[in-house]
Amino acid sequence: MSDLGGDDERDDILALLVELSVMIPEKLARYSQNYYATLGALTARPQSKHSRSRYDQNLLESAVLGLLRSRTSATVSAYAGFASEYLTVPDLPSHLGNLDPIAEGVDYKILANALASITSSSTEDDITRYKSHEQLLWLLAYFIFFRGRQHGPTDTVVDAPDAEYVSVISRLLSYLADEIGARIDLPGNSQGSLNGISSPAQHMDLQLPDFVRSELLSLVNQQNISSLITHSELISPSKGRESQGPDEASAVASYALMLLAVFPRRRDDIRMWLLLGSSSSRKISDGSLENSVPAIKYFWRSASSSRVYELIRQEPGAALSLLRTDTVDAGSRRTPSRLEHGSKDREWRIVLLFLELYTLALRLMDDEEFFAGGTSASAEKPSWTRASALTLGQVKDLTVFLKNLAFTMYWNAAELSGPGNLETKPGIANYFSPSSDLLLGSQANEPSSDADMVSIAGVSGMTVNYIKGMVTGLLRMIYERDSRRNFLPKGHWLMTGRFEMEGFIPAVVAEEESRHQVQEADEEDVNDVEVGAGDSGGDASALIGTHRTQQLRYLERLRLQQRKASRRKYLEALTPRLEILQNMPFFIPFATRVQIFREFVTLDQTRRRNGHVDADQWRFSVIHNAPRMIPDMRRSGEDIIRAHHARVRREHVFEDAFEHYYKLGDGLKEPIQITFVDKFDTVEAGIDGGGVTKEFLTSVTSEAFSPMAGLNLFAENDQHLLYPNPAAVEERKDLLRQAGLKEGSSEWNEPIRDLLQRYEFLGRVVGKCLYEGILVDIHFAGFFLLKWALTGGSGAAPKESGYRANLNDLRDLDEGLYQGLLQLKNHPGNVEDFSLNFTVTDTVSSSAYDSQPGHQPNQRTVTRELCPNGSNVAVTNQNRLSYISYIAIHRLQNQPRLQTSAFLRGLGQIIQPSWLSMFNQSELQTLLGGDSSEIDVDDLRANTLYGGVYVIGDDGLEHSSVQLFWQVMRSLSDADRRKVLKFVTSTPRAPLLGFAQLNPRFSIRDAGDDQTRLPSTSTCVNLLKLPRYSEAETLREKLLYAVNSGAGFDLS
Repeated sequence: MSDLGGDDERDDILALLVELSVMIPEKLARYSQNYYATLGALTARPQSKHSRSRYDQNLLESAVLGLLRSRTSATVSAYAGFASEYLTVPDLPSHLGNLDPIAEGVDYKILANALASITSSSTEDDITRYKSHEQLLWLLAYFIFFRGRQHGPTDTVVDAPDAEYVSVISRLLSYLADEIGARIDLPGNSQGSLNGISSPAQHMDLQLPDFVRSELLSLVNQQNISSLITHSELISPSKGRESQGPDEASAVASYALMLLAVFPRRRDDIRMWLLLGSSSSRKISDGSLENSVPAIKYFWRSASSSRVYELIRQEPGAALSLLRTDTVDAGSRRTPSRLEHGSKDREWRIVLLFLELYTLALRLMDDEEFFAGGTSASAEKPSWTRASALTLGQVKDLTVFLKNLAFTMYWNAAELSGPGNLETKPGIANYFSPSSDLLLGSQANEPSSDADMVSIAGVSGMTVNYIKGMVTGLLRMIYERDSRRNFLPKGHWLMTGRFEMEGFIPAVVAEEESRHQVQEADEEDVNDVEVGAGDSGGDASALIGTHRTQQLRYLERLRLQQRKASRRKYLEALTPRLEILQNMPFFIPFATRVQIFREFVTLDQTRRRNGHVDADQWRFSVIHNAPRMIPDMRRSGEDIIRAHHARVRREHVFEDAFEHYYKLGDGLKEPIQITFVDKFDTVEAGIDGGGVTKEFLTSVTSEAFSPMAGLNLFAENDQHLLYPNPAAVEERKDLLRQAGLKEGSSEWNEPIRDLLQRYEFLGRVVGKCLYEGILVDIHFAGFFLLKWALTGGSGAAPKESGYRANLNDLRDLDEGLYQGLLQLKNHPGNVEDFSLNFTVTDTVSSSAYDSQPGHQPNQRTVTRELCPNGSNVAVTNQNRLSYISYIAIHRLQNQPRLQTSAFLRGLGQIIQPSWLSMFNQSELQTLLGGDSSEIDVDDLRANTLYGGVYVIGDDGLEHSSVQLFWQVMRSLSDADRRKVLKFVTSTPRAPLLGFAQLNPRFSIRDAGDDQTRLPSTSTCVNLLKLPRYSEAETLREKLLYAVNSGAGFDLS
């Protein structure tokens, strides 16, 4: 600044300021803002290369600290000026050379009090009006630095965050959360444009300065975060232990939530440290040690006693007003809540942090601990997770709160994302947002997804959509526990009272049609972008250096994201029933959801087949109306029909099916025709009920999923439940290495691609069974089915509402591993004695057999690190829960990721993922394989068709042999009835909605009057060919012999 003169004049000014700070400190402190503004200008002023000697440095430090060292009635004012004017000067460490002398001379307590006073008495608008975000970033960093220099790193109690520190950091982070979140993980020095796109951000140094970044990252520290609750009496030092309540919990919650918002990649670490910190001991009033309340119960106590929690739990409609951030309900012109805005925000923060922590705790808690409800049957000290478990009564109350909250967030999505509910702040994150007008130059009338911007309780990052996803995920987790072992009363999960159920199914079907129209618009956008990308010939390398082309393509992708976000918001308002069904299906009875699923399939068939749902009518229409029926004008109707017909060898059903039908893609939804041939290429005899689709699909699944078939695509657990073979890809790679193929070459990639295509095809086949309503006798592991159920839910907070691996799911994969990890988790001693580290060993079996007796496959082990440098990270009592979590994620998600993704991709091509999300894992198994309840003979009899001489005549009486058959069926045990049902239909279970839904219908026709002949079947059409037996005993004997001996298709 030229008005401060040259170096000599600057030194004179510094000397004068030092002298004045000694002579009249109290009077000068009243002008501390001017004083430190001048010092700031002097410090930041460019110096000549010979200036800033050690003498100059001492003089400057004396001037900075002089006013702070005097203890007068105006000392706090001096510190306020120092904080607001000097600590907002960027890059002081560079200007001063070393910030330590200043830090050592500052009284941290007074500085903290001054800053707490400034931030608590000023609004964000007040502060940001006078200080830029960049200045506030430096202030935050300096404050963290000064506190670190005041407290030693080893004394946990002393180093526990104090009330002022928590208050100041929380407030400053709330101003800067978007900015920090967008900049802290940027690699390199991001000068200039982002991804080659010009924007206002182009001229900013987007990467945080090293000093600022380092100090911010120091906040994510296990010792400090754990001590938040362990020594929480230090947060409110004026309160005794007994009086600690909502204010203390709210202070901790505000600070913790801001850390979660600013450091989303460290979210699980932060939550884990909060939980673990509470398990230490602390001193109470008489000086003795008492075990602290676990974090879950600490926040549960405050959350469950809050008015926010009570109002939502008791009054289903109260959630809307409590979630809205505006102050008056425009419709009713009344105050929307019985809580003051500030009190409501404080209580929301406690509730939100409790939900964050309980979500993580449930992932780590095994069923035994959960159902123990925080009690221990033994005299030993309970494990941390067992001690953290809520009582089952508390969980029941919590689910009522969550149900009411979740229902409101989906049913009233349009109101919650309306303009009156926005509490947003401009920040650098806008430059990274697909909906940013600054970046895209979009018009004001192009809406964005407001629910992604609305923040609850003034906490950045706690948006409506994020909370919706978190609540959905938590509800599903508790529902899964109740599904495995019922502890809630029958009907507890239903919310049918909130709907008009009489017209519910037609309303949902109409919403699905609306969703499909929006989805088609999204697909058209994607196709347009892909066509644009195709202009370069699909060669990404051709675009290197074509700056303008990259700009346009990137802008187009962002505009596409914006349009999709706008449509998603539109859908939330247009399809509330569908949103609830897909995210919280347990609100609606299972039978209703099954009916809706079948309606969705019929709607899709009608749409795809131009109204011709019947297979023969569709084929006729394709042949005679091909140009209207088929978008691809290059293919004739005959070509389409030919593509849907296959000649399949009985000995190679899966291979022939894959070879012929893989290329159909989602065209497998259309009717297919199969001709079975034997090993002599002779066409099999049999009834072709419009194609032996059912026989074909059951044969494909039987071969593909059978461990004896040698395909090795799926593995079995101890209960013979199936899941994708997690080592399949590695085993294929081993074979390629043995063949000498170069990794990454086309010869290497093609066999791996072929393997994954087989998984994809299997997914389509299973989807085809669901689509056609054909029951198949295959049983999948619960954790695998759970991935089906969690693929089509809300796009909000997918990491919270999507599938997350947990300890309980490991039980379905490997009982031995589950028990071992359970022992590790609950081990009372030092787990370092086990000499474990953060690595995992995978076993890979090669299908190439060695020459030793028994022909056992070659096996090798592969050790993988679970985290960076994991081989050097020992498993300790403090980090064992993280280790267990990493193991679960590796075994259940990472190791089988490619196989599972391929299968689900194929499944999703036939069945919309959003349809699957209407069911939990056990319901999906029932949908696929039928009802496991006792066979209802009366229902089966009422829905049976008869042929030949068994056709019922005008008298309405059944043939005598038919009457004997039903007499025998009644006399059989349920196990034998199931055998008969499987003998005829290929599956031992009834359809979910009764035998009226069996496709094709159960049928009986006569097979002659030879009393020695066995009954036989045509399973492709669910037909029992029953000889005209005259005695019940003979019929029973022959029927059971045929059933148990495997006599079946076309047996004479």
